[in-house]
Amino acid sequence: MTHNPVEKTPVTLLGLGGMGTALARAWLAAGHPLTVWNRTPARAAALAAEGAHVAHSAAEAVAANTLVVVCLLDDASVGEVLTGTDLADRDVVNLTTGTPAQARARAAWALDRGARYLDGGIMAVPGMIGVPEAGGYVFYSGSPELFERHRTTLGVPAGTTYVGEDAGFAALHDVALLSAMYGMFAGAAHAFALVRREDIDPVAFAPLLADWLVAMAPAVHQTADHLRTGDYTTDVASPLAMQVAGTPTFLSTAAEQGVSPELLSPYFALMRRRLAEGGGDEDLTGVVDLLVR
Repeated sequence: MTHNPVEKTPVTLLGLGGMGTALARAWLAAGHPLTVWNRTPARAAALAAEGAHVAHSAAEAVAANTLVVVCLLDDASVGEVLTGTDLADRDVVNLTTGTPAQARARAAWALDRGARYLDGGIMAVPGMIGVPEAGGYVFYSGSPELFERHRTTLGVPAGTTYVGEDAGFAALHDVALLSAMYGMFAGAAHAFALVRREDIDPVAFAPLLADWLVAMAPAVHQTADHLRTGDYTTDVASPLAMQVAGTPTFLSTAAEQGVSPELLSPYFALMRRRLAEGGGDEDLTGVVDLLVR
């Protein structure tokens, strides 16, 4: 009886920075034939030793396989590298970090050249790629048919989450989540600054801070429900009026501790604006509406 192993989809990968190299190694480890190209050829040497075929040009790499994955510095780099290649009948998956508008424009650009297009937003660092238990994943948006065709192959380096046919949605989800991350980092920085000059061990303080942030995280579900219904007063435990009344304590404490309030002040200003508009019985959801005006 002859054993016929499942044939793995060949992949072309353009870009071998830290993330690109991690992606390449994941596909190679899974047995996918891989063609790579990088602007600096030396970066491909180690992958060649691991079984990758190294193309001498981006055009050669694109011609090698139907599935072409792009992981470059920015959207301008994508245009520079792909210009002059034959994209007709190619499945282009762009994992380069960019804006939603850039993704939509790049999708139209690819379509004009006869390609099918998916955009991706990587929610992982290179060390998480190829390590399922690390929890990394990639947002994908664009052609649903294209996503289904390559779902298995794209799922090799990291998990896959499809967020819609609009090519800009992957980038939008990526930046939205990362923006929330930086907001969290800002709050954590302020918290550490408050205790920095005291006889408080930051290592002992860290678990308290982490547990508190985890406990507060579910509040996003109430915000989402309020945004969907338009009623910002349902099940409110801490009304905006009460929270605004407490903000001077935070600012005074910062002053006492010699800590700049610059990370908190903009948010407190938005809270006061919403209160002035009559949102005293709401929670903090109304701040969202102030930001999108």
